[in-house]
Amino acid sequence: MAARKVIITCAVTGSVHTPSMSPYLPVTPDQIATDAIAAAEAGASILHLHARDPRDGRPTADPDVYMRFLPRIKQATDAVINITTGGSSLMTLDQRLAAPLRAEPEMCSLNMGSMNFALFPMLDKPREWQHEWEPKLLEATRDTIFKNTFADMESVLERLGKGCGTRFEFECYDVGHLYSLAHFRDRGLVSGPLFIQFVLGILGGIGADPENLVHMKRIADKLFGDSYQFSVLAAGRNQMPLISIAAAMGGNVRVGLEDSLYDGRQLAKSNADQVRRIRGILDGLSLEVATPTEARDMLALKGGDRVAF
Repeated sequence: MAARKVIITCAVTGSVHTPSMSPYLPVTPDQIATDAIAAAEAGASILHLHARDPRDGRPTADPDVYMRFLPRIKQATDAVINITTGGSSLMTLDQRLAAPLRAEPEMCSLNMGSMNFALFPMLDKPREWQHEWEPKLLEATRDTIFKNTFADMESVLERLGKGCGTRFEFECYDVGHLYSLAHFRDRGLVSGPLFIQFVLGILGGIGADPENLVHMKRIADKLFGDSYQFSVLAAGRNQMPLISIAAAMGGNVRVGLEDSLYDGRQLAKSNADQVRRIRGILDGLSLEVATPTEARDMLALKGGDRVAF
């Protein structure tokens, strides 16, 4: 029997953390490309990508900004490029889809429902803000909802999935999101092998502890049987402990500065630091890391030669 391979996803920058929180957070197209390429070289087979305004680091959905780093990453690596359709809670659906629809990537993330996505607790830590927008964006999450209605999700599945041949990293922030995904499976709008990302530790979603991880896995098994692959994303200090448990449970893992700014007790100086950290853990568990080609086979992706950049 062939050894199980573990897919490492690296979420390079995201829209959660702000430049004042770490000098190592990549914000310019050059920084995002450089960090993504290094993460792939360290062993990440999937690169989950957001864009930021190069002038001040705020999240942006501008396709032109994406096109300043996507071709460079594709030319330098064989990694699967996975573009967010989440962006931030302050973006409209059409804004969030603009870059993916232009790029037609192999994979995109898809948040499986509307939810409170609260970042305002990060204001509790005193710091010197580099940009006026940073505390304002965090505070705005106290009274905004990340919107992904059933109609929104249907639109993404139709326009990107059916229209572009893109497959999805289904981001499930709570158990109800698994049932929403099963609803789309039952309607024939999605099919296996599904790639489900259990997201733990975001205020507004399920908490980051082993019991909740086990519960998410139990319900996913009940709903999807053997027709899915799961991965785990855990926020902040919970990142490495919970993804290590996930790997031991038969899952895949996600690291990156979108999810945690740290490597151990120190700020991670790059995304590659976290990739190397989890590779060491996987090696200690006698688990092999999937190559990009193996990840494509596991997830039935269309291949990097069929993207539009």
